[in-house]
Amino acid sequence: MREVYIAGVGSTPFGKHSDTSIENLAVTAVVQALLESTVERDEVGALYLGNFISGPLNGKEILAGLVADRIGLPPIPCTKVEGACASGGIAFRHAYLAVASGQTDIAIAVGVETMTHASTKQTTVALNCAMDNENDGPSGLTFPGLFGLAWRSHEERYGTSRSHVSAVVRKNKSNGLKNPLAQMGAILSEQEIAASLPICDPILLFDCCPTSDGAAAVVLVSKEVGKRIAQHLKHPLVEVLASVQTRGSPNIGGHQDLVSFNANVTAAAQAYEKARVNPQNIDLVELHDCFSIAEIIDSEDLGLVPRGQGGYWAIEGRTALDGDIAINPSGGLLAKGHPVGATGIGQIYEVTLQLRHQHSNQVQQARLGMTHNLGGAGVACTVTILRGNM
Repeated sequence: MREVYIAGVGSTPFGKHSDTSIENLAVTAVVQALLESTVERDEVGALYLGNFISGPLNGKEILAGLVADRIGLPPIPCTKVEGACASGGIAFRHAYLAVASGQTDIAIAVGVETMTHASTKQTTVALNCAMDNENDGPSGLTFPGLFGLAWRSHEERYGTSRSHVSAVVRKNKSNGLKNPLAQMGAILSEQEIAASLPICDPILLFDCCPTSDGAAAVVLVSKEVGKRIAQHLKHPLVEVLASVQTRGSPNIGGHQDLVSFNANVTAAAQAYEKARVNPQNIDLVELHDCFSIAEIIDSEDLGLVPRGQGGYWAIEGRTALDGDIAINPSGGLLAKGHPVGATGIGQIYEVTLQLRHQHSNQVQQARLGMTHNLGGAGVACTVTILRGNM
């Protein structure tokens, strides 16, 4: 497999984009990434677009072709991919593999979703398509309910308290204040979090990522193309050391317990092996904090925090910007929002800026970064490891 580099990235803010169509959001992100990369549109050999619910919410299922047409790309393969909340991460992996395998020298990965125009009921029904509704549907669980159960399991086994979980919310909301792409940065007290609207016990409103619109894009190139364009770039190339996708159980009852997701653990192990690094080498991670408790579970599954210690590390400041491992310095999903198909590539956008040392909330001396994107009830996971040039 060939070496692959990120040459350009682009992203819209995550939030409300009521006056912009879903395809135009994607076009905006792609055009930004192309301009950064300095490559010409007729050089692009493939486009992969991550999206989850554009069918039920937008009535559009041919987004990859629509976006490519609006941009003016040549008649190349353009593919929409879906993996619930991991759709963006999967699109990135396909683009990475297209370049690494030699199928093309330049590929685009883009993720996009628009959700804020729909009612809460419509959005809930659409998002619940990420569950096995035939088998799990009769339980009545939605995703807040699932992660509420995960919280109670983690609490019973490891003593994780409301204060521990609130520390995650406070950190991520505070980080979001320094990120111009985040929509819900805030300085919150533990009391304000505890007083927020109950959603599904013990999950409160501030424990949930906000519904969002947004798009993010990445241009991936081979080493040869990277050498050619390096002198024209205003930033260093970022190397993709590993891009892994794994499968977990699609069913709630298929997990051994809810304090860990096997897809996370497997993806992390494979990514470390491919990148030839250890968890201790990672300087920062953008991981899938769809709910506050998810950050705690994910950080442990990825081997970045000892098992059972995720909440304790958060409350002790060890996952802060200047801690042992910087977790979600962008503000994560809790502050940025979760436009489902865009999230995984939005994470890669954030880590790329960190490794270029261009981020508004910079992790000092950042050289190795990770992203983690989890879909459904743990059915799909992607983990990416990136390296910057010092």
